[in-house]
Amino acid sequence: MAVERILIVDDEETLCEVLKLNLENEGYDVDIALSAEEALTYNLQTYSLILLDIMMGDISGIKMAKMLKADISTADIPIIFCTARDTEDDMVMGLNIGADDYIMKPYTIRNVIARVKSVLRRTSGQKICATPTEKTNTLQVEGLQLDLEFKRCTVDGQEVRLARKEFELLVYLVSHRGKILSREQILSHVWSDEVVVLDRTIDVNITRVRSKIGAYGSYIVTRSGFGYGFRD
Repeated sequence: MAVERILIVDDEETLCEVLKLNLENEGYDVDIALSAEEALTYNLQTYSLILLDIMMGDISGIKMAKMLKADISTADIPIIFCTARDTEDDMVMGLNIGADDYIMKPYTIRNVIARVKSVLRRTSGQKICATPTEKTNTLQVEGLQLDLEFKRCTVDGQEVRLARKEFELLVYLVSHRGKILSREQILSHVWSDEVVVLDRTIDVNITRVRSKIGAYGSYIVTRSGFGYGFRD
């Protein structure tokens, strides 16, 4: 079963880190965005749920939620508002937009985790019933397709043979496309079963993957001092 991915969007960095740690301890894959503007640069359709603060910068949580619900590719992503705004009007507004739950600050981590599990159980069941024949084990960007079940990569319909770590690296980059991943993140996700791995290992595998996937190799971008990413 694929790990469910959660995005936390809140400008309180310490709070985000605490939530991330506790949700990861529950088995979720968690990312953080410290503003709606940052969150909107991510590939949002890959997330199973978004925890969204209302009171942020130029783009509020309410505005971001409206943008997500207006886009067919993100309209079905569950949203839980986490906010200090506790008036009934705020709650009604959030729920009317299409939010699945509303948690008022200050809250306990235990409460957040319970709400997350409840929303994911409910929405996952709805997705299964609504699209029983939908293939969910495939990642695709234009003519590049990654079959996660059969561990198969095709480029414009032609199979490309990738070594295990090359395939896992490409899957990790594509599933986080639109985001730069640090070397530490890549090592911990792709080479977590290795005792010692040199940074050079990432560079070598990136070079190999780029050469094997043809024109789509240019989609893998390097940000010196930061890491690698897969552009939209």
